[in-house]
Amino acid sequence: MDSTPRTLAKSLSWQLTGIVTVTALSYPHTGSLIGALSLALSASLTGFVCFFLHEKVWNRVRWGRQG
Repeated sequence: MDSTPRTLAKSLSWQLTGIVTVTALSYPHTGSLIGALSLALSASLTGFVCFFLHEKVWNRVRWGRQG
């Protein structure tokens, strides 16, 4: 089972990757770097919270674990 700090670090690194990706994908559609970054940050915050909670729930599920 991952510790809470490890889950937090994994969530942060994943979301930083997502911010860069969503900003790059939305920039051509918005024509604005600020608009694209704003969209990416709001999506990232929502995704971060959902991913963190998802990891914590799955840490409690014993199904499929070995050892």
